[in-house]
Amino acid sequence: MTPLPTSPLSSAFQAQQQAYARERHPSLAQRLERLERLRQLLSEHEDALADAISADFGHRSRHETVIAEVFIVRAAIAHARRHLRRWMARRRVATAFHSLPAASWVQPQPLGVVGIVSPWNYPLQLALAPAVEALAAGNRVMIKPSELTPRFSDLLAELIGRRFAADECTVITGDAETAKAFVSLPFDHLLFTGSTAVGRQVALAAANHLTPVTLELGGKSPTIINPDADLQDAARKIAAGKLLNAGQTCIAPDYVLVPAELRDAFVDAYAAAARRLYPSLAGNPDYTSIVNERHHARLQGLLDEAQARGARLLPTHAGEAAQAGTRKMTPVVLLDVQDDMRVMQEEIFGPLLPVLAVRDLDAAIDYVNAHPRPLALYWFGRNPADRDRVLQQTLSGGVTVNDTLLHVAQDNLPFGGVGPSGQGAYHGRAGFDRLSHLRPVFSQSRFAGTRLLQPPYGALAKRVLGLLKRLV
Repeated sequence: MTPLPTSPLSSAFQAQQQAYARERHPSLAQRLERLERLRQLLSEHEDALADAISADFGHRSRHETVIAEVFIVRAAIAHARRHLRRWMARRRVATAFHSLPAASWVQPQPLGVVGIVSPWNYPLQLALAPAVEALAAGNRVMIKPSELTPRFSDLLAELIGRRFAADECTVITGDAETAKAFVSLPFDHLLFTGSTAVGRQVALAAANHLTPVTLELGGKSPTIINPDADLQDAARKIAAGKLLNAGQTCIAPDYVLVPAELRDAFVDAYAAAARRLYPSLAGNPDYTSIVNERHHARLQGLLDEAQARGARLLPTHAGEAAQAGTRKMTPVVLLDVQDDMRVMQEEIFGPLLPVLAVRDLDAAIDYVNAHPRPLALYWFGRNPADRDRVLQQTLSGGVTVNDTLLHVAQDNLPFGGVGPSGQGAYHGRAGFDRLSHLRPVFSQSRFAGTRLLQPPYGALAKRVLGLLKRLV
């Protein structure tokens, strides 16, 4: 056990360490029962959780919470329960011919205590989806939700506390200082979702204990429109992905690269699609508010700076008056942006969409590759050869072709970033494996011939080694 100074946080961590020491390999039945408790929590308290999230945002679409948070976690639980027996089983692997007739296998084992730091933008999904896989892998779990969603965080702590013993799964609430102390604990694995800047600090804190980390970060996820794309279909899907949660999504389309001759037609189609999705904004229960005044001011600052430097701003709902106090921001298309504008340097995290005209597909690929590797990439078109060029010549965490966001909803696909957009991946089997120790086991046979290659070396060893060398 790692000795820590006494505090409520360290005491909670040490209780989980001790519980793991008592029960290092929970049975399939125990793990399934823990997942069932989590499912029941969601089923029984869906409305209360949605209300808490909406209160934290000022207004959060109930449908968005149910679809993008509750449903995603419930699907993850169902997927894990359906496959857990197979995931837990030892995995036979081939033994090298020179070691036959021995046997080899990989045995998944729980790591111990897993820490999860979740952000404010999808506070339920990004706290509980990793917890599903941590619990499925047999670990103890500690969750630190964002201080920017205090009503949800307090409710989650209460509900988890009713369903789980504190040494099974617990929620730690508190401010940024609490979060710093949390990520400094010697977890057996730490999963963080948030900004790249904070992710660097988390990695440094974890490095003090050589704690393995999964970092789900962000970045500017590009959308490439091929010349043969269906512009109306692409515009509708891009608008739906961009404006979900008012753009406060780590894999939201951040900017669009479109052939120059199609730019204006795409902009018109996008604005029309946004108006069809959200005929009004201020009183529309489907359209979500920006989470707080600071983030709203940051987004307005991006617009103001871009406009002052020559960008053209095209609101999709021109002429609609904002409703005072709601923090609902009108979607805006930005044209004629420059690469050194803040809106092209920072992850936007709001309903602002720069649209850049490019000469051809090569220019679009070059633009993506000249910037940090993003968490997601989107491509719209019909030509499989062009699609494959984009897939082969760019690098991103994940890709959705001819739609947006939906790769994150596939439990059989790993989800994660690359480079500054993250490290490591989870979801489904990938998450179970990430939060397990895949322990290699070699079991020697009593008929082993290894003694033929042991000292004292002589003519027999020389002949055996010569035979082996001809076989490799």
